[in-house]
Amino acid sequence: MEEPFEKPLSGETFQALSDLVYQHSRIRLGADKRALVANRLRRRLRALALGSFEEYCRVLHSPHGVDEIEELVDLISINHTRFYREPEHFAFLTQRALPALVRPLAAKHAPLRLWSAASSSGEEPYTMAIVVAEFLRAHAGVAWEIMATDISHRVLAEAREGIYSMASVKPVPLELLKRYFQKGVGARDGVCRVKPELRRHLRFERVNLFQEHLPVPADQHVIFCRNVMIYFDPPSRALAVQRLARHLAPGGYLVVGHSESLLGIPHGLQPLQQGVFQKT
Repeated sequence: MEEPFEKPLSGETFQALSDLVYQHSRIRLGADKRALVANRLRRRLRALALGSFEEYCRVLHSPHGVDEIEELVDLISINHTRFYREPEHFAFLTQRALPALVRPLAAKHAPLRLWSAASSSGEEPYTMAIVVAEFLRAHAGVAWEIMATDISHRVLAEAREGIYSMASVKPVPLELLKRYFQKGVGARDGVCRVKPELRRHLRFERVNLFQEHLPVPADQHVIFCRNVMIYFDPPSRALAVQRLARHLAPGGYLVVGHSESLLGIPHGLQPLQQGVFQKT
């Protein structure tokens, strides 16, 4: 049994940790997140044999602290996601985006490129992949790839595995579940895995949206960046949107979360419906 970690996280140390997280991820932690940060860091402090949050801060500021800062950002990242979240966006993909994109690309023998820019544990990019694969069953074929990126190593490892509980895949229609997932047996009973023929279309990489160079091919036809910008302050939100817009191909689509507004951000994109914008 783990011994209780009694040392509290002081307001001053929480602010120092928050500042580091912001500098490296642009995620702004409000004072209401203090208990959450303390809870998530306690196990890490035990693993490093540290006796206080202040000692941990000294490690982060040491010459070898860069890797630990990545670990910190990973630990406090908030990853709420599910299959077919905000289904209107996937309906838009099927009904408007893919019909407009696929035929011209097929005529040019050019690939279709999609990017899930805050992919978390993979539910979003795999849903995108199912939608694309289903559309291409009945339409002219093109080569396609989904780039799935996140700042968290931990959730990317989960996403690469593509293994989900049966409860997690409940939003996936039964016919599609049978087509694109393998049900576990024996020790794997109660889980299922995305089939290799779908997984091969996805590439997972750790990317910080604010790093100097984004290792993502330009001219993306569809970019999903949903429910992450709510954690950014206005200047960071504007910078993220402008960087994403630069990675869109002409005629490409940017999709953000229903609760995310681009009001007041100069981006040059045409609004089409809630959370959907097009580069004209």
